[in-house]
Amino acid sequence: MKTSTKLVAAMTAAISFAATNVHAETLRLGDFQSTSHIVSIEGTTKWMASVEEATDGAISFQHFPSQQAAKSKAQLDAVTNGILDAALLGTPYHADVLPLNSVVALPGFYGSAEQGTEALQAMLDEGPLREEILATGVTPIFGFVLPPYQVLAKARLGEPADWEAQDIRTSGSTQAMTARALGGVGISIPGPEVYTAVERGRLDAVLFPLASVPGYKLNEVVSHISTNGSFGGYSFVMVVRSDLFEGLTEDVQSEMLRLGRETALHVAKAQDDSVADLIGEWTAEGIDTYTFSEEELAAVSEQLKAVSTDWVERINNDRAQEVLESYRDLTSQ
Repeated sequence: MKTSTKLVAAMTAAISFAATNVHAETLRLGDFQSTSHIVSIEGTTKWMASVEEATDGAISFQHFPSQQAAKSKAQLDAVTNGILDAALLGTPYHADVLPLNSVVALPGFYGSAEQGTEALQAMLDEGPLREEILATGVTPIFGFVLPPYQVLAKARLGEPADWEAQDIRTSGSTQAMTARALGGVGISIPGPEVYTAVERGRLDAVLFPLASVPGYKLNEVVSHISTNGSFGGYSFVMVVRSDLFEGLTEDVQSEMLRLGRETALHVAKAQDDSVADLIGEWTAEGIDTYTFSEEELAAVSEQLKAVSTDWVERINNDRAQEVLESYRDLTSQ
């Protein structure tokens, strides 16, 4: 009886991974998100399980979520110093060494997590963003973005005049430029502290991706949430220490990358899908979930044009303009 081509391929792969198991690797993976966050459930945890299954245990993971091994801003250092082998980086936390990767934080570029993730993945495959990450001693496996940031506030913010002198929570220096361009004051506060800051009146508004709101219960302390704005984005990149990754077999490397791309698009879609349900829930709770009018969007967009120009000048990197143009092209497809 003839053996099918598919069966032969499957047997070959199994033998390859079984052989790899002789030198199995358990990677210590750091993560600042909790295991209940959608990014962990549909992203990190899903990818780890997929890799373990596909490699027949050649790769397994010891997961350190919720900053157990390193604080959010120290995840990259923990990998390069050998404390961790891999980490899901929130790139805005590492803007000092990954300035070009902060392009994702610019306002007005992508309208959904899927669209933004497609663009980011393309830029991580080759080009300045990938090279910048590699230069730190780690290899990008996959990347994805959060849905575009919206504004959550105690009062409806529409025309630029509404934003004047508002204390607004922003994520990173690029998003702080967005708040300033609209006349507000950008204030950097870690995610877990935002709830209390809004509740106690320290903040008037928050720029935040809607899919992440439940994880911080911000719907409990605001009364107005926009649904069609685009106040910048946030990118996550899964990285593995380069010397470790390069020591893996080609089969294992390719599986990690293939499954990474699948996971990136999966978690992006999961976030986009969750937003519609959340908006319905918040509306039922009595929250004003509103859309900006065409006139408001035009006025806000006009104010925000300067942010991209300022970003190129502030980055002071000879490849910043190239990155901006590539990002603009990819997010317009």
